[in-house]
Amino acid sequence: MKPAASVAGPAIVRLASVPSTQAIAFDLAEAGAADGTVVLADHQTAGRGRRGRTWEDAPGASLLASVLMRPRLEPRRLPWLSYVAAVAVAEALQEAAGVEARLKWPNDVLAGGRKIAGILLEARMAVPRPGEPAAAVTVVGIGVNLAPASVPAALAARATCVREAAGRDADRDALLAAVLAALERWRARLERQGAEPVRRRWLALAEGLGRPVRVGGVSGVAVDLDADGALVVDGPGGRQRVVAGEVEG
Repeated sequence: MKPAASVAGPAIVRLASVPSTQAIAFDLAEAGAADGTVVLADHQTAGRGRRGRTWEDAPGASLLASVLMRPRLEPRRLPWLSYVAAVAVAEALQEAAGVEARLKWPNDVLAGGRKIAGILLEARMAVPRPGEPAAAVTVVGIGVNLAPASVPAALAARATCVREAAGRDADRDALLAAVLAALERWRARLERQGAEPVRRRWLALAEGLGRPVRVGGVSGVAVDLDADGALVVDGPGGRQRVVAGEVEG
């Protein structure tokens, strides 16, 4: 589905079933959609996750949103928006659903040690208008499992949903509002103050620090998040920075 017209200002574009909210958000960006535009869908037929994975969902059982951003950040700082989104989702789950959420590097959101939400950050350079510098267009994809139907049977041991974690259903619109408010709050801090406040908050919510992990071919104890967002692992050969991979352990 390709939007037929541009969006004049920040808005929530509500759709039923789409291949990918990320794709719709980038189409809207090309059509001139404003910073902060949100694409919300009941179902995705080709949802995308990190590292080329698919994101599976059942209609109406998840919060599936993509937020278009035109951030005022240097390109090297753009990856911090992934940490911003993870912090925002964790805080929103606590506020709107009573779920005590934790964060797993780089950007999974956990409840009771199982994944309840995921983040996908994608950035493209926008074609500048005459006389303006090139700028990045970033889309932050957020998927939150709300009901048991959102968790594929094959992932039931490693994933959970809001109903299970909180013992009650969450209002999707209320959760979305809490996510967007937290996202804007932490994004503003990143743009004004740099990555350090985000880094500190992420560490305060982190799951697994001080525990043995294996990630990106590195084994040791996860001890920190450095100033560039890399996971710091203290292993037999000393401390190493891991910039990509999946944490095991």
